[in-house]
Amino acid sequence: IGSNCHIGAGVVLEAALIGNNVTIKANTVIGGDGFGLFPTSAGLEAVPHFGRVIIQDSAGIGSCVTVDRGAFGDTIIGEFTKIDNLTHIGHNVQLGRNCILAAFGGLSGSVTAGDNVQMGGRVGIADHVKVGDNARLAADSAVMRDIPAGETWGGAPAKTISSWMREVAWLSREAHKKQTRKG
Repeated sequence: IGSNCHIGAGVVLEAALIGNNVTIKANTVIGGDGFGLFPTSAGLEAVPHFGRVIIQDSAGIGSCVTVDRGAFGDTIIGEFTKIDNLTHIGHNVQLGRNCILAAFGGLSGSVTAGDNVQMGGRVGIADHVKVGDNARLAADSAVMRDIPAGETWGGAPAKTISSWMREVAWLSREAHKKQTRKG
């Protein structure tokens, strides 16, 4: 644990390197095993996790957040990245610098996000997805494929914000037409 860190009550730290000026709020778990299973003749077995969690300088982690350690590599939270309460970061995730993740987000294993990525509340990202630098994800987005740098996406499944808004507007018009025909 680096200098000038603030670690809240009930925080669990294992297999972690914490930089300087990091804040980790109450009841957060950093460095637990990720959710990896493989089938055997006896049933499902847990994949062992040998990696770490590295939280770089000036990052902020909210309350009740879980950050899984890597299976073989490391899970990395970049400098100045801020993660809101009740968020899950899966094993082997790589978050760049200055990222913002709002509450209730979930990043599956091996997600990579570049620098300055912004994620609204309840964003979910499937495993092995890459999110480019300066990308923005609207609240409640379900991201199933790579997001290019600098783009804004939203919806479930997520698509460019312009496509998503056109679809929402079309659905609204069609629902209004149907309602008008009925009544």
